[in-house]
Amino acid sequence: MAEQELRAIICPNCGKLVSARAETCVYCGYKNPGLWGVGPKLRQLFQNFGFTQIVTTVCVALYVLALLLNPSAIFRPRGGGLISMLLGFLSPDGAILDRMGMTGLAAILDGRWWTLITAIYLHGSLPHIFFNLLWLRQLAPPVEELFGVSRLIVIFTVSGALGFVVSFIVGIPYTVGASGSIFGLLGALVYYGRSRGGTFGQGVYSQAMQFAVMMFVFGFFMGGIVNNWAHGGGFVGGYLAAMLLGYSERQKENNRIQLWGIVALGATAVAFLFALWRVLSALF
Repeated sequence: MAEQELRAIICPNCGKLVSARAETCVYCGYKNPGLWGVGPKLRQLFQNFGFTQIVTTVCVALYVLALLLNPSAIFRPRGGGLISMLLGFLSPDGAILDRMGMTGLAAILDGRWWTLITAIYLHGSLPHIFFNLLWLRQLAPPVEELFGVSRLIVIFTVSGALGFVVSFIVGIPYTVGASGSIFGLLGALVYYGRSRGGTFGQGVYSQAMQFAVMMFVFGFFMGGIVNNWAHGGGFVGGYLAAMLLGYSERQKENNRIQLWGIVALGATAVAFLFALWRVLSALF
């Protein structure tokens, strides 16, 4: 049944029904409207499971795996005061996270560039993953509604990676988490609100800015526990990605935008293949 659904698509240029594998649209001449059949499958994947659900599943699975690879680390005493102990509750072993794709100064200087992506999906404690996924569930749906799933994938990936690039530049030794990507979603919403204008745009802008300021202030008072550089870099990355890609109201999702989404997914897959190779080489 799924194969039948993918045989025909709506041409992103003229809106007519054409073959998913057509080289050009027979109605308007638009080249490769279905991206060799990959575009429709990508849309169907995220329609069936949802971006938020897929990212949540990956993050939770990797967090549980990190705990299981060294369960004894869970019970190690944590220093640094009460707040550090609470925020570090159920923390995976640092060496395990490093093997799985933790990024930072040490990893990048070692040539592990792929950690700029893999670290987005790794988390350092139960509160860490809980709050990040809570914000993801709040912010990803409106970004997907306003920008489309392909732009959302690019914004999430680029902002997270840029946040870690900034972390590397300022010398953060070790860091993980999706918070840079979360701030990237806020940056995209801020851009949308400013660009669109009007009552609705102003409402989106005001709410996104309030959330961003609140989270920046919270991170500032947490000091070294929170990677504020990744937050700032992610916010800027999300804003710039949204500005370069545009949003659905101004430009419908076309082949170029879908291709960027596929590139972001491909880069993520390649990054995790490198991380998997490193984990397996350590085990065997």
